[in-house]
Amino acid sequence: MALKQSPSQTGPGDATVPAGPPGNVIAPTPPPATREDAGVSPVPGILRNFVLAAFLLYCLLPATWIIVAMTKDNGQIFSTFGLWFASPTHFLENLVGLVTYQNGIFVRWFGNSLLYALSIAAGSTVICAMGGYAFSKYDFPAKGFLFNFILGTIMVPSTALVLPLFLMLNKVGLVNSMLGVILPSLVNPFGLYLMKVFWDSSFPNELIEAARLEGAGEGQIFWRIGMPLLQTGLVTVALLCFVGAWNNFFLPLIVLSQDSLYPLTLGLNVWNSLSSAAGGKPVYNLIALGSLVSVLPLLIAFIVLGKYWRGGLTAGATKG
Repeated sequence: MALKQSPSQTGPGDATVPAGPPGNVIAPTPPPATREDAGVSPVPGILRNFVLAAFLLYCLLPATWIIVAMTKDNGQIFSTFGLWFASPTHFLENLVGLVTYQNGIFVRWFGNSLLYALSIAAGSTVICAMGGYAFSKYDFPAKGFLFNFILGTIMVPSTALVLPLFLMLNKVGLVNSMLGVILPSLVNPFGLYLMKVFWDSSFPNELIEAARLEGAGEGQIFWRIGMPLLQTGLVTVALLCFVGAWNNFFLPLIVLSQDSLYPLTLGLNVWNSLSSAAGGKPVYNLIALGSLVSVLPLLIAFIVLGKYWRGGLTAGATKG
């Protein structure tokens, strides 16, 4: 038997509304309220976008200037408009001059910076991973006090450590040597804290107990089980250490006196000082190009390891 279809309630110019049971009339859905209906003015949004655009322009201006400066000789840097390109031939001349000036010392500085940064990043990451594992998975006397004490050293300004650090390095014969720059930089309290957080959140104690029951030693648990699981955290700490070591200026300044051991940060500063000194040869075009070249390894590192870095910071921000 066919069911009887309910009539529709219609009116002139009205949308068709199906009739329901008596007393249950279905009303048409009202259109969503707009910002104007809600009384919200678009001015704050426009103002916010204007402020953000101003900050973006402020951040991009130095980068734009240094890119433009690559296409100018030393005189044009000061005599022409700073945000307009000059001849492309000057870029090639500046590039050749950069790698040949003072017998190619810039190439030596670039290699020194890579050596310092890679050594410090690798060594500091391993030390932080070991320390974070110990504070996360083992119980020992004064554990909380030691961890808080190490973390509290972050608040000590580096200038307060200049004299004692120099005296210690001089005592052991590490002044004016690469080890004098590398060894003190291996200590990274913030990296230790990050690795402890990663161990707490990414390596459960039950996994350690299971590995011990299978006969695995403590070293095997750390190197063969724990370290592969903390790949994201290790890359994050290594990247932060690499950036810090690459940009390090103060420690090489107080430790090194031989220009063949300088990193890029210190070497370019020496060129800038000589260019500003009376009777010195100005090489601001080479300084500008060298500054841009010095940023390239950081850009490559962030592009290649960016996904690990972003994921590591997100994982390290949560615990449990």
